[in-house]
Amino acid sequence: MIGEEPFIAALKPLVDAIGGRMLPPDEAGPDDVVLSWEGAVAVAVRLPQLADSLDHILAAMERKQGMPLADLDRKAKQEVVRVLEARGAFSVRHGVETVASALGVSRFTVYNYLNRDKRG
Repeated sequence: MIGEEPFIAALKPLVDAIGGRMLPPDEAGPDDVVLSWEGAVAVAVRLPQLADSLDHILAAMERKQGMPLADLDRKAKQEVVRVLEARGAFSVRHGVETVASALGVSRFTVYNYLNRDKRG
């Protein structure tokens, strides 16, 4: 298990926010990011796959809203779509479908929200 050294403790909220995972440096794979602190290897970070990141972002947004995203009003759903677009959610394969499902709306509605932002 990774210790609670100050560097690792400070890094944990960021890794959690992106849906990553911290592991001992000796367990790092070729795609993991190995971080050093004060001249010593401290921790490895396994970044999430893009599709997993979208699920993680949606779950975090639900926690922040305090309710399922599908229960939000139209204006709040439009804001969610705007935030997700800014974070690149729609560059992920099936991103529109995933977001539409989480919001309880059709793909067409998500596209309308995206286009509304561009017009507005």
